[in-house]
Amino acid sequence: MDDQRHAARVPGDDRAGARAGPRRDRLHHLQPAARGEGAYRVPPDDRRRDRPSRGRARPLTVLRPFTLHRPETADEACALLARLGEDSAAYAGGTELLLMMKLGLLRPRHLVDVKRIRGFGEIGLESHLGPRGPSPATAGGANSEGTRLTIGAAVTHRAVERSALVGARCPLVGSVARHVANVRVRNVGTVGGNLAFADPHSDLATLFLTLAASVELVSPRGRRELPLADFVRGPWETARASDELLAAVRLTPWAGDTAAAYVKFGVHERPTLAVAAALRLDGPVGAGRRGGDRIVDARVAVGCVGPKPERAAAAEACLRGASVADLEDAARAASDIAAAGVDPADDLYGSADYKREMVAVFVRRALGIAAARARGVAPATRFPHAVVA
Repeated sequence: MDDQRHAARVPGDDRAGARAGPRRDRLHHLQPAARGEGAYRVPPDDRRRDRPSRGRARPLTVLRPFTLHRPETADEACALLARLGEDSAAYAGGTELLLMMKLGLLRPRHLVDVKRIRGFGEIGLESHLGPRGPSPATAGGANSEGTRLTIGAAVTHRAVERSALVGARCPLVGSVARHVANVRVRNVGTVGGNLAFADPHSDLATLFLTLAASVELVSPRGRRELPLADFVRGPWETARASDELLAAVRLTPWAGDTAAAYVKFGVHERPTLAVAAALRLDGPVGAGRRGGDRIVDARVAVGCVGPKPERAAAAEACLRGASVADLEDAARAASDIAAAGVDPADDLYGSADYKREMVAVFVRRALGIAAARARGVAPATRFPHAVVA
């Protein structure tokens, strides 16, 4: 993977060994704890400057009181959610939930901690062969072993990044997990929380769509499994009922003759757009491939630009049958189709027209990287403000 974002210049007083000089103006409640004499004192000038004007309330920056419940089983957790209703929320890493609570956007009086529930913190493999043979998700050579990678809802991004099993079965997932948000979020943020929160700027949801992902939901009524594409309905909206818990996500690993790439672009911590591309060829990938090898299947997913991540089915159809050696024309046509199919909105990340154009550019780039990897070539191209995994 290659993080090619340009780091912003850090103000002088935050650098190690910085020269003496005036401190930056900073709200007192955002300052790190000082050390030594007067460690917890706030200068009077800072207090006056941060005081809200008459008639305006100070923004809420502390958590309201709540009760933390720690059930041992999924049944107990679901029963608590059903009994407490809208006054409760499931809690795992809390990276998004606690922020919303501090801002006063969510005010649950009860949090149900799911980290102790057996299986929620585990990564494993499970057979996906039913009584009639492989399911549609694994048929056609997508996963000849008929197994799926299961990631528990309480597994952290850091655990995914470091998992040997993930590295062996879905190595691109571990590479992408390394670039989720920042190290603090990766250490506590969970896969289940990321998907259940349905942030439209999610890395994982975009990539998981190309792995035929499904989520397992548990409730007092039993268990059910939904494709990820049906689970995420829109920005911060899912198909999860109020008394349901997201227990795990299941991924169908690509076959060994698949080359893939994930590219995201953004000048902020949350990406402006993300593209995942996977090309399954009619032979082994790597060095020494014949130039005429054909693409027998393609998967392209685009995220962070519309209400939810989407598979670009029409673009995928355009790529099937194309030669890896002559991919440029097919990739250009597929990228234009993908860009025409997105539903971007004007926001702080850019205008809708800008995002649509960037989708076309980065779909071409992701396909080019995947094709190069199929030939056993490590792409040397660098893109400003982009991460390539």
